Amino acid sequence: MSTAVAQHRPLAPEKFRDPLVTARGETRATVALASLRTLWINTGTLCNLTCRNCYIESSPRNDRLAYISAPEVAAYLDEIARDRLPTEEIGFTGGEPFMNTDLPAMLADALGRGFFVLVLTNAMRPMRKMAAALLALKVAHGARLRIRISLDHYAAPVHEAERGRRSFRPTVEGLAWLAREGFAIDVAGRLLSGEPEASLRAGYAKLFAEIGVPIDAADPVRLMLFPEMDASRDVPEITESCWGILHRAPDSVMCASSRMVVKRKGAERPAVLACTLLAYDDRFELGATLAESSGPVSLNHPHCASFCVLGGAACSR
Repeated sequence: MSTAVAQHRPLAPEKFRDPLVTARGETRATVALASLRTLWINTGTLCNLTCRNCYIESSPRNDRLAYISAPEVAAYLDEIARDRLPTEEIGFTGGEPFMNTDLPAMLADALGRGFFVLVLTNAMRPMRKMAAALLALKVAHGARLRIRISLDHYAAPVHEAERGRRSFRPTVEGLAWLAREGFAIDVAGRLLSGEPEASLRAGYAKLFAEIGVPIDAADPVRLMLFPEMDASRDVPEITESCWGILHRAPDSVMCASSRMVVKRKGAERPAVLACTLLAYDDRFELGATLAESSGPVSLNHPHCASFCVLGGAACSR
């Protein structure tokens, strides 16, 4: 396997400037919110790891997104109930969500209201410290609580080249613990090694068999393999005509069905963003409430192209 980083052409500076038109003067694609099926909660950007290419720049020092509180999250769940929004799933991401001490209360609230809940984690020490609370939630709510473990590669050298030394074994041990305890689990890997997808899935399948994890590595939902994101790399801008050319519908893109709530450091209240990938770009901050965030989103960022439209990826199921 190869971990060499390919050389790519840098992003042309005239691209992704105007929300309405591309650098070539074509009408930029927009995506309407068809229905809010998934609400993401960013629990804060602090993380126990500093990954080499983290899209949200999480680390033990980055607190640009502060810890959100259980009452702040409850206000958005109240809005969903009040306005009878069709939301089915509440997702929790970070940073490392288990570093936020309010996480068990937030999970209990969302599960108690009948939502499916998804938590993204590296399954390391912060998660294991909350084992008792997690087990109690599993007993009470079963498979409506799902844990997705970030395991960047099936082999330690590639995973640790991204996430740092001694990060592979604790994650694998956390994954195996979740499986033994009967949690509903998925794994998120990354297309960073240069291997064909079939080889990647075969490698994960071997690892899962060795550690007793009942995940079908051929299932693209149970094992999600995400494309890499680099906002400095040149990618095409997405125009209205691209939907027909690519045989994709606008409602297949994340911002047609999801939003993300964040609490910026020093802010008086949380804000709602277009999606999970664009936490620091003010152009994608849509308001303070879900109602204010219901307008269309202009695909005016390289991640819109590389991850969502051309990469065909999505953070929720």
